[in-house]
Amino acid sequence: MSNQKESWGSRTGLILAMAGNAVGLGNFLRFPVQAVQNGGGAFILPYLICFVLMGIPLLFVEWSIGRFGGISGNHSTPYILDSMSKKTIWKYIGVFGIFTNIAVVAYYTYIESWTLMYVLHTLLGSFTGMSKEAISLFFDNYVNLNGSDFGIPLLPLIIYILVLGVNVYILSTGLGGIEKVAKIGMPLLILFGIILAVRGWTMGTSFASSEFPDANAWDGINFLWTPQYSSLADPKVWLAAAGQIFFTLSVGMGSIQCYASYIKENEDIALNSVTAGFTNEFVEVLLGSAIVIPIAAGFLGIDWVLENAGFGMAFQTMPYLFQQWGATFGIIAGVCWFGLLFFAGITSSLAMGTPWMGFMKDEFGWGKAKGAISFGLVALVMGIPTVLFYQYGYFDEYDYWAGTVSLVVFALLETILFAWIFGMDKGWAEINRGADIRIPAMYKWIMKYVTPVLLLLVFISALFTPEGNDWAGAISSLAEGNLYSLDPSALIAKLSHEDIKQALILSPDQAVYLEKKMFYSSIARIQLVLLFLAIVAIVWYSSVKRKKSALS
Repeated sequence: MSNQKESWGSRTGLILAMAGNAVGLGNFLRFPVQAVQNGGGAFILPYLICFVLMGIPLLFVEWSIGRFGGISGNHSTPYILDSMSKKTIWKYIGVFGIFTNIAVVAYYTYIESWTLMYVLHTLLGSFTGMSKEAISLFFDNYVNLNGSDFGIPLLPLIIYILVLGVNVYILSTGLGGIEKVAKIGMPLLILFGIILAVRGWTMGTSFASSEFPDANAWDGINFLWTPQYSSLADPKVWLAAAGQIFFTLSVGMGSIQCYASYIKENEDIALNSVTAGFTNEFVEVLLGSAIVIPIAAGFLGIDWVLENAGFGMAFQTMPYLFQQWGATFGIIAGVCWFGLLFFAGITSSLAMGTPWMGFMKDEFGWGKAKGAISFGLVALVMGIPTVLFYQYGYFDEYDYWAGTVSLVVFALLETILFAWIFGMDKGWAEINRGADIRIPAMYKWIMKYVTPVLLLLVFISALFTPEGNDWAGAISSLAEGNLYSLDPSALIAKLSHEDIKQALILSPDQAVYLEKKMFYSSIARIQLVLLFLAIVAIVWYSSVKRKKSALS
């Protein structure tokens, strides 16, 4: 174990780095889509409640766990968790905190590369005069590696490797480099977001057309912010809201614990965690909700948005809409939008490298450069298939198993460790040590009972999602003593590729493509399992090494 002395240069840098870790692509790409697909105002209230009952408690837990482990000289989740319990199992549960970050960064940096290329294309005027359909096709061709961009075959793969290399270089400079990027990237991200949000708020009906005569940006804003209290009784909305909290705060990954392991012993983690959490919420709720949906509604109408809302809107629709603002402001808006996404992405992906680097430093004495390069190489091996086989669902498999399921499992287990094994009294004292603010006493009860129950419900709900996501019908069936049919998206159903099998039945003409998708999805899962087992083996070897060192 290393006596690591590296630490954050300033409290501001730490908070911005933590906020940068939380503020990611999900704030601007996933949140608006989730809000639209779950009823707009019907989604917001459960979302905010989940933030208070699950998001804030998880931030307290992960900051506390991280600082506690760091005091013992541990800067990786296997040994951070190991320091909190005498049970060996927790060391291997901590593997999730390394595994998830490597698997997510493998495909996450691919999205970063899209944003960088779109900034370049915007500056070069590539989208000028292109129809909405042509811009949509441009994106499809890019991610599916059809043709060549700038006449260079496989350019998306080259740019992906370049962006991953930039991440590796910054990581090799240590916490100082990450802090500098956060201090530059976060203010620029917020500035770009404010520019676009103000434009979205002030559009009104000025861009209504003969094709979309009812287009009104305020319809998008009103849709998102008109409360619908009936949603409080809809399990589907609660599940979506809880899931978004994981994405938006980067909890359950292991990166927060590792960042927190480098803070001083009496650093105020209560105020820091709340500040980072609310900074993320400001960006997501106020900026994230004021860009894509209002702008799209201002040009195309709220009905079009409700019908077409999806991840692809950011790349397939927004470049076209920006052009409608004129050549000059269209370029400014495009650079702001894709620049915002790039900074949101890279501040998050940098955090994903710290658990691996901290582990290799502590256990094997690897320096920053060696740790960063090794992280980059492992991520590259995992990531290349997500680029080459994007169209066959490789990317989606990583996102589901590593970027979704793994987060929930790890968050649930670490909460149980903190509140029930380490002990809530000790945990509460750890949270409040050095605190400048007084945390409401109710959070002691929330962290011990409410948060773990909510996490368990999220996991069980993902396991047994009913057909059509009809939770009301499922609960009614169970109350009558009957089972219900699982949706193909349910975790149990996805294990056997029920979603693809159902698609085969409905679209037999797509059999060749769907069979390839099933094959590559299986390969992606095998690759993820092998990565997890490899990290388990490394952790086991390090534990043997520690025991030998203790005896000698």
